[in-house]
Amino acid sequence: MKHTQVAVLLLMQSMITLAVTKAATEGLFTNVSGSVDDEGTCQCSVYLPDTTFPVQKAEQLEIIAATLTKKFEIELSQVREYSKKIELYQQQILNLTIKVQHMEKSSISYTELDFQLLKVEINDLERLVTQLKFSLVGSNVVVEQIYLEITNLTILVNELESLDKNNILAIRRQIVDLQKRLKECEEGTNKTTVPPYFPPGSCIHRGLLNVSQPYIAKLNWRGFSYKYGSWGRDYSPSDPENEVYWVAPLNTDGRYLEYYRIYSSFDDLLLFKPMYERRITYGEGSGAALYNNYLYYHAYNSRYIVKHDIRKNTMVLKKELLNAAYGNRFSYAGVSWQDIDFAVDESGLWVIYSTENNMGNIVISKLNDTTLDVLNTWQTRQYKPSVSNAFMLCGILYATRPVNTRKEEIFYMYDTSNGQEGSISVIMDKKLDTIQSIDYNPTDQKLYVYNDGYLLRYDVTFQP
Repeated sequence: MKHTQVAVLLLMQSMITLAVTKAATEGLFTNVSGSVDDEGTCQCSVYLPDTTFPVQKAEQLEIIAATLTKKFEIELSQVREYSKKIELYQQQILNLTIKVQHMEKSSISYTELDFQLLKVEINDLERLVTQLKFSLVGSNVVVEQIYLEITNLTILVNELESLDKNNILAIRRQIVDLQKRLKECEEGTNKTTVPPYFPPGSCIHRGLLNVSQPYIAKLNWRGFSYKYGSWGRDYSPSDPENEVYWVAPLNTDGRYLEYYRIYSSFDDLLLFKPMYERRITYGEGSGAALYNNYLYYHAYNSRYIVKHDIRKNTMVLKKELLNAAYGNRFSYAGVSWQDIDFAVDESGLWVIYSTENNMGNIVISKLNDTTLDVLNTWQTRQYKPSVSNAFMLCGILYATRPVNTRKEEIFYMYDTSNGQEGSISVIMDKKLDTIQSIDYNPTDQKLYVYNDGYLLRYDVTFQP
C-alpha cells in the first residue's frame, strides 16, 4: 500500500506541474491593470478558466501503479527463487565434478549404468539452466558460467565412457549378443526333429551321425592315480537286457591289468557296490572288453590274447594273434601299451592292432569268440599311432584324434562290409586331456569312455 500512496502523490504533483505549464503556454495568465482604493489597498480583477480536476485519469493512473507494483513483487520473488536454484545447481555441479574426477582417476571399470546415471543428472541440470536463462531478462554471468560447466561435464563423461579402461561396456555388449545368438540356437535346436529310433542290436541305419554330451558317471574305484583302464557294459546276444558292467583300471604304471570289478547294475556301479572283484595275472594295456560274460584282454608282454571267465575267474583260452606288434610298438597316440585293442559291436568280437607288414597302420580282425580264431582281416591305410583310440559299430571302425584338452574328434571310418574308408567329423567333449579307451555297447547304443580315470558315457545318434 505504501507503493500505491507514493505513486498517487507523485501523480498529483506531476499533474499540478502539467496544469501550470499548460496554462502558461496557452495564455491563461496575463498582466492586468489594478487600482488603489481610498485606504491604499491594491485591487485587481482575475478571471480563472472554467477547468475541472481530471479524476478519471487519476484513478486510471492509480490502477496502473497498483498493477505495476504487483508485477514487480512477482518478478522480485522469482529472482529470489532463481538465486536459490542457482546456488543449488552450483552445489550439484560441484558434486558431479568430484564424481567425474574420481571416475577419471580411478582404475576401477564402471558399468554402463554408472555413465547413464551421470548423463541423466547432467541433462536435467542442462535443461533447468536453459529454462533459467530464458526466464531472466538481460545477461547473467552466473547462469552462463553454470551452463558452460554443464557442457564441459557432458563432454568429459562421453570421453570417459569411450575410454573405459577394461572395455567392460564392449564386453557386456558382446555378452548380450552371445546370449541372443544362444537363444536363437536353442530355439533352432527345439525345432529340430527327433532322430529316428533304431532297435538295439540292429544295423538298418547308415552309420554314426553324432554323439551326445558326456554323462560323467564317476571316478574309477581305485582313485585318481589310476588314469589308464577300460570300462563298459557286457553285450550278450542271447540276453541283451541283462545288466553287467565292468571297470578295469590298470596299475599306476599304465601297463599292468591286474584287478577288475563286476557290477550287476549301473546303480550299483555308482554306489561302489560290486558283485565281485577279481584279480588276474597279468593283462596289458587298456584294450580289454567284456562280451557274453567273458573278459577278453591282451596277455602281458606278448602277442597272445586271452579269454577269461568272469564268473569263475579262470582263464578259458589263450591264443597267439599272428604278426601282431606288441611291446608298445604301435600303440595309440598318447596312450601307452595298447598295441592290441578288443572291440564289440552288433556282430560280435573284434580286435584292432597293427603289424610290421602293414607299416603300423591299423589292422582289423573279426574273431570267433569261442575259439579266438581270426575269421577275417582288413588292413587300413590309417597309421595307428596317429589316432588316439578306436571302436567298432555295425562292422565299421571309427577312429578318434584330440582337438584340444577338452574335445576329441571322430575323424576316420573304415567299413568292413565293402572295404571303403573315409573321413567323418563328430566332436566329442571330454573331461580331461586323454582318452584311454572307447567301448561301444549295442544294447543301449552308448559309448563307454575311460578318460584319465573318469568313467564317461555318451548316447549315439545314427543316420537314417
